[in-house]
Amino acid sequence: MTATTATAGRARDARANDERRIPWGILAFAFAAVYPFIDSALGFNRLGSWLAIMVFVILAMGLNIVVGYAGLLDLGYAAFFIIGAYGAAFLTSPGSPLVRNDLVPGFLQNFWPALAVSWLIAAAFGVLLGAPTLRLRGDYLAIVTLGFGEIVPSVFTNAESVTGGPSGINRIARPPTIPLWGGNEISFGTTDQRNWYWLILLVAVLSVFMITRLYASRLGRAWQAIREDEIAAASMGVNLVQTKLLAFALGASFSGFAGSIYSGYLTVVYPDQFEFSVSVIILAMVILGGLGNIYGVIAGGLLIQGFDRILAEALDTPIQWIGRQLDIAVIENHSVSTDRLLIFGLALVLTMLLRPGGLFPDRRRRAELVADDESEMDAANEQAYDVRAEQEPTAGARA
Repeated sequence: MTATTATAGRARDARANDERRIPWGILAFAFAAVYPFIDSALGFNRLGSWLAIMVFVILAMGLNIVVGYAGLLDLGYAAFFIIGAYGAAFLTSPGSPLVRNDLVPGFLQNFWPALAVSWLIAAAFGVLLGAPTLRLRGDYLAIVTLGFGEIVPSVFTNAESVTGGPSGINRIARPPTIPLWGGNEISFGTTDQRNWYWLILLVAVLSVFMITRLYASRLGRAWQAIREDEIAAASMGVNLVQTKLLAFALGASFSGFAGSIYSGYLTVVYPDQFEFSVSVIILAMVILGGLGNIYGVIAGGLLIQGFDRILAEALDTPIQWIGRQLDIAVIENHSVSTDRLLIFGLALVLTMLLRPGGLFPDRRRRAELVADDESEMDAANEQAYDVRAEQEPTAGARA
């Protein structure tokens, strides 16, 4: 088997894998769409938890563009989350100084236009962060983004006259009611969790479509080239400045998108919602699921957020029961939720030891970590021997 044949075979396998994912994706979407009825029928009452879980999955997909696709380590991703949330608050809340002073046009004081503007604002701040960091890589880039992630929440906390300080801004606009036939309507009030669930699910599906198309485009291949070797990518004609800035902007835009939706659902935003631990948890979701694989990132997000918001609370009852049976007060009064960062850290350590590429790594990353099959290795070795055999007589003649 020649190297060309092996490459063509891997390309065919990749296309076949993509085709096999389509029915699974349709099945997953169908199950997610009918889940509210299942939740109600079985009495789970977990729709509120799933709303937050899906928002964080959207965040993880956005961070995967920066970290997984372009290989740029970002430790301040929650900063764009808060920028998107406050962007919607400034445009739609009566408590916003912009709205109070009639600085916002009336058509922008609606949820949908504010959602689009928040998307653009977060993307612009992604460019502002990316511009001064273009020469940085690895640890240096991580330190700069970490500083950015700490600065932004502090600014919103200290600028009390504009942002409301620690109390934040409330009365953020929600989506307007959508009239239907027969006098029915789709509303987005506090008790309309099903409609919020379907809205966020639709946004998540659209995000998956957009990100997968980006990854398969010329821009996606440029991100991959930069991730593998910036010098080699530049020598092949990749515009490093433009490509990196687009990675930061698009990754930040999805974070701002999620932030504006989340603030609209809660109708309130304040800085304590966006601590540094949020950035760490989102990065853990990306690493656990598999860098560069959007479906792995979704799985990692569901695992971590599902444990954090559903499973941890469910485990309190059996663990506390065991504590009562053993008459151990520490266990009897213990809450698993307080150990969530410990458990997340342990999960990451085990993942790095057992599956360095994550639970579902990207094909290219898996190829870097796992040796090729024996036939491809033999073909590569045979070509190397042929090259050396051709070079040795020439070297001897020069001697």
